[in-house]
Amino acid sequence: MEKIASFQVDHLRLLPGVYVSRKDKFGGTVLTTFDLRFKQPNQEPVIDMPALHTLEHLGATFLRSHKTWSPRVVYFGPMGCRTGFYVILEGDLDSTAVLPLLRELLDWIIAFDGPIPGAAPGECGNYSEQNLNMARWEAKRYAGLLKNPGPERLNYPG
Repeated sequence: MEKIASFQVDHLRLLPGVYVSRKDKFGGTVLTTFDLRFKQPNQEPVIDMPALHTLEHLGATFLRSHKTWSPRVVYFGPMGCRTGFYVILEGDLDSTAVLPLLRELLDWIIAFDGPIPGAAPGECGNYSEQNLNMARWEAKRYAGLLKNPGPERLNYPG
């Protein structure tokens, strides 16, 4: 089998940032998959499961409710390696196009106070594994990286 594109990225040189992972065309529609890399792979601890789960619930809720972007949101979810998230948006986009949206998302998570959306037994298969304080901490850290990202945090290493 052919090695998929995400396994061809040099994870030894990959920094936290926001990257275009792939673009897929369906008829006249382009879907852009973004790699929201919160952690430097193989160099720093991964996001712990309760924080990752909370970030997933909050991120999906925010994006699917966004006044402008919600019709273009296809997917938001964690990477299996727990170093970040994938978001799939309709449109032929680049990393700079989504920075304002990601900053808005992170600010919302950092300020979020209240019950975690979807964290109830009838709504989630593991509803009790949540950690809002750590989710806020991870969001704040990642938001700092996205304030003024250089090209090394917006383009996969060559």
